[in-house]
Amino acid sequence: MGATLQVTFPRDGDILNRHDGRLEGGTLTVTVQGRATAGVPVTVNGSPAIRQGNTFTCAVSLTRPEETIRAEAEGEEASVRVLCDFHSRPRYRFSVDDNIEFLADLSAHPDRYGSLFDHWYLAFWRRMHDHYGAKIHLNLYYQTVDRRFNLSQLPTKWRDEWEANADWLHLSFHALQDQPPHPYRHGTYAQMAHDFELVMGEIRRFAGEAVTSRETTVHWASASREACRALVERGVDILIGLFFVEREEIDTAYYLDTETAEHIRTRDAWRDWSEKIIFVDCDWVVNNLRLGEIIPRLEERAADPHTGEMLELLIHEQYFRQESLFYQPEAQDKAERAIRWASEHGYEPCFWGEGFLGSPT
Repeated sequence: MGATLQVTFPRDGDILNRHDGRLEGGTLTVTVQGRATAGVPVTVNGSPAIRQGNTFTCAVSLTRPEETIRAEAEGEEASVRVLCDFHSRPRYRFSVDDNIEFLADLSAHPDRYGSLFDHWYLAFWRRMHDHYGAKIHLNLYYQTVDRRFNLSQLPTKWRDEWEANADWLHLSFHALQDQPPHPYRHGTYAQMAHDFELVMGEIRRFAGEAVTSRETTVHWASASREACRALVERGVDILIGLFFVEREEIDTAYYLDTETAEHIRTRDAWRDWSEKIIFVDCDWVVNNLRLGEIIPRLEERAADPHTGEMLELLIHEQYFRQESLFYQPEAQDKAERAIRWASEHGYEPCFWGEGFLGSPT
């Protein structure tokens, strides 16, 4: 019996919101679905389920942020744990990976930049904030690959300005440096702990605690379970991944398997209870899209309520840099087009570490 009794919706780790059922007065009522041997009575959280062949359904009311849904049949049980977002609303975050060069600029010419926003790169992001209310999250390397610059060289002269803008501009760990690819795919706990503390120690020194948060994107969205555990134990428990499966095996989903990645791609976010991590799906890497593709791709994700409530958008610093082999002259236009679309379609800017995944609590 135990092998046939199964809860198929929701799935263990799912994050449920108003689109998964009926939300009234702080109670989210969802229709639990599952499979069991035909003809055997099934209860879900004590209520009798409706049977049809080898399937069952049962309406269940959820009132707490964390809930366990338990199906029982003839002494056997199957259960899933879920999170409930009772205040969910359309919201978005814009993040930028691989940042190091603009900081090298600041360090090389501190007298040229009386303000952080005298630098063209940060001036662009402030314009996105001023015009659209965007909140921008920059993921940083510790050093350039040629080691001509590392974060320890950055002056503290702008610390007050970093802190004054921390309501919309966050900084976090990304990796030690750009190369090699997938540096943490088989990374150890000690390796991740060392690199994370190196980057975050410098961020706190030159920018203060206020710019930090609970979320980041590890370089290549790839890290072993042990490496991710090092992040959780240092306060980072929200990881952004690219769960779009193009090959038989996915390599941008941290330590998760392909089947789990495929499931996450059908949701905005998912919780791994074993490691206490929430994974947020990156909807689109903006620099990978042509300018004319951005709006159709965003509309595609927004059309599905299970993928369109939380919008995660990503671009990389090197596409803004004229000296880079990856330079795209339209990089700023791409970023602004995505941000403007989100703003014009009712998405509120947020950081995932605020409240519950950007929702008020």
